[in-house]
Amino acid sequence: MKQGIVIEYLEPGSIGVEMDIEPGDRLMSINGHRIRDIIDYGFYSDDDELVLEIEKPGGDIWELEIERAEGKSLGLRFAAPRPSRCSNACLFCFVDQLPGGLRRSLYVKDEDYRLSFLYGNFVTLSSLSREALNRIRRQRLSPLYISVHATDSRLRGELLGHRERRPIMEWLRELADAGITMHTQVVLCPGRNDGRYLDETVGDLAGLYPQVASLAVVPVGLTRYRDSLAEIRPVTRKYAAEFIAHWQPVARALESRLGAPFLFLGDEFYLKAGSPFPAIEEYGDFPQLENGVGMVPLFLEDASHVLSMAESMKPVRVAAVTGVSASGVVTDFLRRLSLKTGIRFSTVAVENSLFGETVTVAGLVPGKAVVEGLRGKGVFDLLLVPDVMLKEDEGIFIDDLTVRDLGEELKTEVAVFSASPSGLYDVLMGRFGR
Repeated sequence: MKQGIVIEYLEPGSIGVEMDIEPGDRLMSINGHRIRDIIDYGFYSDDDELVLEIEKPGGDIWELEIERAEGKSLGLRFAAPRPSRCSNACLFCFVDQLPGGLRRSLYVKDEDYRLSFLYGNFVTLSSLSREALNRIRRQRLSPLYISVHATDSRLRGELLGHRERRPIMEWLRELADAGITMHTQVVLCPGRNDGRYLDETVGDLAGLYPQVASLAVVPVGLTRYRDSLAEIRPVTRKYAAEFIAHWQPVARALESRLGAPFLFLGDEFYLKAGSPFPAIEEYGDFPQLENGVGMVPLFLEDASHVLSMAESMKPVRVAAVTGVSASGVVTDFLRRLSLKTGIRFSTVAVENSLFGETVTVAGLVPGKAVVEGLRGKGVFDLLLVPDVMLKEDEGIFIDDLTVRDLGEELKTEVAVFSASPSGLYDVLMGRFGR
């Protein structure tokens, strides 16, 4: 494998530009340390006196000595690391439940501690090497996001689809001893890793607090494409209600004992059960927000703020697209917003025609399902689509339909908004505010 990492971009006015470094050059080392990825670059480029070894595309090697003034940036930008592939065969792996014909990147299973540190991706640590562990400790790669699922080794091996080389608790204890902060998750499969096994898992992980700083329990996601896969029971409305009734008091007791919120239940439990959410204070600093924990409470708090200052607008017709799970919350907000603004809203809760009715979150709604969901609904002045339905910065749904395609199919104007009440209101004010 070629050594070093390729520079993709340089910030204007940066040291890199002043030193005639160019996109396409390869950064080989800093102060004699070999550079393998952007983590190495961040770790070794922090000094004020640097010696950079740069390889030009033609093979010439430049050695650049740099004395950096305070606050001055090298300005080098690189691509994200190519992820290490996952070797697990998890019983509930969502990638294994995808149909054919989607974007190629969706079929990539990553298991890379670097992406956990950089972007908050969850990893199982099942393929972690001693060398990788030493690097995590040496470079203080913290926090990490770890899929535990169960601390019982036999059960965890069954869930991951292979026998573990080393019990997960041994890895976690070593990381804790090294001062690494960890956020953990359990993907809950009813009848498998709940009951006494979840009791054990919660107790084991709470025993490593504060280094294990949080634990989220989220319901398993099941699509219609499981014909040849292990049978897993879905989380039903009744199950979710009973689960909340048992575990929410446990979460509060742990918070009282540990001094901070630790155990969090995924929003989907409350939505499925139709149960009220905990007070927003019980989410602490929202350490598991990207894992679907606390999004709805934050939505409700933001909705209250928007409704308190909303102004009258033009009396237009607007349709807002959402997934089925959050449709009740969104509909209630838009009903009250209509009274304040005069806009006539229609909430379009889109059934997931691609993955099946058990997949209800907005982020997995395909564009073609939006088209079908809006056919025959009438004419709208604007169609609002939350950004979580689209690939970041590209305006493409999970089935490769674009926002432009959507507008042409439905013959209406489409606007993408940041998926929050404030984001929706800002778009409306920009178009229809008086």
